[in-house]
Amino acid sequence: MTATTRLIIERNVRVRMSDGVELAADVFRPDTTERLPVLLERTPYDRGLVPVAGLNWIALAEAGYAIVVQDCRGRFGSGGTFRPFLDEARDGAETIGWAASQPWSNGVVGMIGGSYVGATQWLPAGSAPRALRAIAPYVTSSDYHEGWVYQGGAFQLGFSLRWSLESLALPALLARQAAGESLDAEIAELYEAIDHIALLYRHRPLRGIPLMDRFAPWYDEWLRHPERDAFWTNLSPQERYPATAVPALHIGGWYDIFIDGTIRNYAGMRATGADERARRGQRLLVGPWSHAVNDGLFPERRYGTLSGLGAQDPTTLHRRFFDHELKGIDNGWQHEAPAQVFVMGANEWHAEAAWPPVDAEVRAFYLRGDRPANTASGAGHLSLEPPGHEPGDVFLYDPRDPVPTMGGATLNQVGTAGWNSGPWDQRGVESRQDVLCYTTEPLARSVEVAGSVEAVLFVTSSARDTDFTAKLVDVHPDGRAENIADGIVRARYRESLATPKLLESGRVVELRILVGATAACFRVGHRIRLDVSSSNFPRFDANTNTGGVIADDGPEAIVPALNRVFHDSTHPSRLLLPVVERA
Repeated sequence: MTATTRLIIERNVRVRMSDGVELAADVFRPDTTERLPVLLERTPYDRGLVPVAGLNWIALAEAGYAIVVQDCRGRFGSGGTFRPFLDEARDGAETIGWAASQPWSNGVVGMIGGSYVGATQWLPAGSAPRALRAIAPYVTSSDYHEGWVYQGGAFQLGFSLRWSLESLALPALLARQAAGESLDAEIAELYEAIDHIALLYRHRPLRGIPLMDRFAPWYDEWLRHPERDAFWTNLSPQERYPATAVPALHIGGWYDIFIDGTIRNYAGMRATGADERARRGQRLLVGPWSHAVNDGLFPERRYGTLSGLGAQDPTTLHRRFFDHELKGIDNGWQHEAPAQVFVMGANEWHAEAAWPPVDAEVRAFYLRGDRPANTASGAGHLSLEPPGHEPGDVFLYDPRDPVPTMGGATLNQVGTAGWNSGPWDQRGVESRQDVLCYTTEPLARSVEVAGSVEAVLFVTSSARDTDFTAKLVDVHPDGRAENIADGIVRARYRESLATPKLLESGRVVELRILVGATAACFRVGHRIRLDVSSSNFPRFDANTNTGGVIADDGPEAIVPALNRVFHDSTHPSRLLLPVVERA
């Protein structure tokens, strides 16, 4: 194929599912009698929106691929009812079979796309369709409970509510209006709700909001399943790695809401994929990006011209991957380092033979201090020396005044994600009395962290249930406190996301908080800081501390909690950093 290849475009092709529902697809293919491999994207966001998956689909078609873009069930041109995640495995597998059987297809299919469109790849891949030979999931998760709707047992309120309204409900209504339905009142109502989303974030109880019942019924269904029960495990890609037989090109961002799932998908498939081809065929690319910002340029931080996804030439990257996996072309792809990651702080790309790097050594930085650690001006320290006899720290967590979300791996504001995600100066929240800050001395040598960061905390609470948050921060010489990664644990799920266990008054428990995956260099003169609190709102719902069903608690049920963090020889609370020594 050449740049002058004529393309055939077929619109609104009907693909009949086994239950009789017809899904709408568009097909873009070179005008040739040659049978070609197929690249399939299944999307809930309107198949008419191009470029496909942010790629130059014309260049991919000219490179010898038939491109198929399909609306998911119940979305835009497709029939049926949209139920997030529930129908994607079957519909995806049947569409893969359809694409493989077309006269212009050679029977080999790859899949592309990001975010939810990553779910439309992983879910059918778990049933190992014969024709599916490779996938390229971008900024997506490994599980739709842990890391999508919930995290550490806490509900991802900001993302779940806004995504449901702005990305799913509103576009569907606008499409119906464009087709002739009279929906002015409903659309105006949705716009009003989105414009005043902060009011919905604070609505109590979480469940039973009339607007959500009418326009996003799945929202209450998610709230009815706070535990990782069969509803979620039946949908989980990470439960099906041993049955999943596809090489995958994983692309993610260190500030993406789904970064931990992206890393789990890569590592899990590399370790337990269905066959040797799948295990050896995993590739990882992670940059200093959030879910909606992939150029490395944030309002408070710029990582350089070469930090953006565009500098990686994603269309060529995908073409080389699929040329190797679908066409069998020996283009050297298989000989390249499987992991390419951007190290923030050092602001450079590293090629790694494994992720995390094999030479990453987990080091414990212990929480210390003989005086209160409340606020960044407190006496909290991080030290490589274990604690002795120290009093620990206490703070009052009031769900009516939660710690506000300040950047991070967020997707609270879909339309303006650039200003509410990524690296932000944390000094505003670090001035609060309900935030404990533990900080190293200025570093005499750089510390490079590469892998998953974890915090181990020994705690008590006056409540039967509460949350604890942990945030890794890079403190610059001028005092700027830049967030690197953060996580949360709802105390009732400290032992299992499936089986809650409430706290007992006065009993010290150990919490392990996944702070998150990262690659970051803390430079000479900088300081490493751990912030500990009990809320990060509205990224996560504020725990009401009652020990009851949080989604059903009204404002009158809210209980403040007195929360303690211990750091002594019996309770060595610590930050675990995977450190890489560079020559």
